[in-house]
Amino acid sequence: MRLDACATGREAVSVADVEARPEGGVHQAGLAELYVRHQPAALRLAYMLTGHRELAEDLVQDAFVKLAGRFVHLRKAEAFETYLKRMIVNLFLSHLRRRKVERAYVQREGGEPGTAQGPSDLGERDEMWRALAGLPERQRAALVLRYYEDLPEREAAAVLRCSTAAVRSLVARGMETLRGLVVRR
Repeated sequence: MRLDACATGREAVSVADVEARPEGGVHQAGLAELYVRHQPAALRLAYMLTGHRELAEDLVQDAFVKLAGRFVHLRKAEAFETYLKRMIVNLFLSHLRRRKVERAYVQREGGEPGTAQGPSDLGERDEMWRALAGLPERQRAALVLRYYEDLPEREAAAVLRCSTAAVRSLVARGMETLRGLVVRR
């Protein structure tokens, strides 16, 4: 999908239109430039959250498409990265909620969703990944933001839309759960 022209609901806005606007800030950088600059880090964040490259790519693409519709309203260039991360985390959480509803429907209808299990002994890295994937989604998101993205508690709290104390609690509970999962195996 091309991100050089996007629909904002009422009008189509191209990167050239946005760059030509006199407001400054994020508008001068241009959406295409921001995509090129932030897409690799956004994809890494989404992959760490999901564990699936295709789903991560979909989340990043959806985040940029949604962001394109709100692009003209951003006033501070510094806010773009946090806003993008927040959108990716929110899309991931929405995906998990939707998947939970789908599974409940399948169980209610009497079918079992197919789950593919890979080989059990692929090494320490895969063991850690499985343990991370087994965490509740907010704990996983907090751990990824704090340790993979190396965000301070304050910024992680902004992305997760919670207090810094809540981030500390999520990280502590996530680490405790990870220790228990890795030791058992």
